[in-house]
Amino acid sequence: MAEKLWGGAFSVPPDEEIIRYTSSLSVDSRLALYDIAGSCAHVRMLAECGIIRKEEAEEIVAGLTQIGEDLKNGTVKLDPAAEDVHSAIEVLLIERVGDAGKAVHAARSRNDQVATDVRLYVRDGIDKLGSSIRGLQRVIALAADANIDAIMPGYTHMRHGQPVLFAHHLLAYVEMLERDRERLGDCRKRVNVLPLGSGAVGGTSLPIDRTYTAELLGFEGVASNSIDAVSDRDFVMEVLSAIAILFIHISRLCEELILWSTKEFGFIAFDESLCTGSSMMPQKVNPDGLELARGKSGAAFGSLIAMMSTMKSLPLSYNRDMQEDKRPLFEAFDAVLHTVDIVAKYVGGMSVDAEALLRALDGDFSEATDIAEYLVEKGERFRDAHRIVGELTRHCRDGDKTYGDLTPDEWRNFSSLFGDDVAALVGPEKSVERKVSQGSTSPGLVKKEIAAWLEKLK
Repeated sequence: MAEKLWGGAFSVPPDEEIIRYTSSLSVDSRLALYDIAGSCAHVRMLAECGIIRKEEAEEIVAGLTQIGEDLKNGTVKLDPAAEDVHSAIEVLLIERVGDAGKAVHAARSRNDQVATDVRLYVRDGIDKLGSSIRGLQRVIALAADANIDAIMPGYTHMRHGQPVLFAHHLLAYVEMLERDRERLGDCRKRVNVLPLGSGAVGGTSLPIDRTYTAELLGFEGVASNSIDAVSDRDFVMEVLSAIAILFIHISRLCEELILWSTKEFGFIAFDESLCTGSSMMPQKVNPDGLELARGKSGAAFGSLIAMMSTMKSLPLSYNRDMQEDKRPLFEAFDAVLHTVDIVAKYVGGMSVDAEALLRALDGDFSEATDIAEYLVEKGERFRDAHRIVGELTRHCRDGDKTYGDLTPDEWRNFSSLFGDDVAALVGPEKSVERKVSQGSTSPGLVKKEIAAWLEKLK
């Protein structure tokens, strides 16, 4: 009982199975360094406010700092019998600095302590993930730049729609990832609020300075309500939501890379170092990493649902259910940080077959919209132009022809507005060059977008 932070009021020792069941150390031990950082700031604040002596605070901070170093280099381990990371570190501290260590927990509870640790972890995770996303964005933008002349089918409903630059298609993912980065950055603002000093539920009667603690830990503000401070896990659900959306974007990219690398598409190929083989079929070269990246999205969605399910019916304030917030959080961050970097390897290691991309456009009538817009420029109403080009396309299909096979008279059979200049619309290169709208697949605009992204992602 002596090593429990709460044993004074108990007359009998706790059931060992209950202690094992309620222990969180196997999961929250990875918060140790964040816990030490929070404790150091808390102790410095206690000394600044005159609650403990400054000499005592210096001794505690030195002890905590050394424990952190020892944990990092593996010369000390947390007691596996401890209930959680907080009690394990406090016991270690008291062993090292004696009675001074018993002052570390004044004016705080494990409720506000763990909330602080998790916020520090999430803040750090967001910063790391933001950096990884930027790395993936840059790799994609470089791939777009290297293949600026490649033209591919632009798909809707998985059918050919209009010719687009391959680079333009890739930049769509850069845009998605930018929203992910912004979403995480916005979430970080709500993460970066200090709960420490809220106590267990109602605050403390000791004259603490929470703003000072916030400044020491780099928080932008302090939680305004002690009840909400210890029971809030919105920030966990929010970051898991952002990770889930990011995984959706990653999964979509992986799916396209997998499809494009198949024999049926043949648009891209991967360096063999990024692939694995089959235990039975000797010829197989599989981009398994992309499949796993796609598959890991399901677990990320599960982490979000698990967290929301845990929180959905909890009365205020803290409940032990909330101990279950860490496993899904840690698993989601571990998966997404690794996955973003792995996908960047695949994008950086792919080769693009521009001729195969262009061949895929042969005879697909994907210049049809350009021809309809040509008629609009000549004065035709768009709905009538749409019908005319539809009839023209059916004529070509029935006669096993392409637009390029049509004679001037055949064009004019469908509309007197077709002149000899209509032939200049036929061909994927001409189609993309005609685009003028902002955000379109025009080569000039796409080159500017690539340059802007590469400058931004330096």
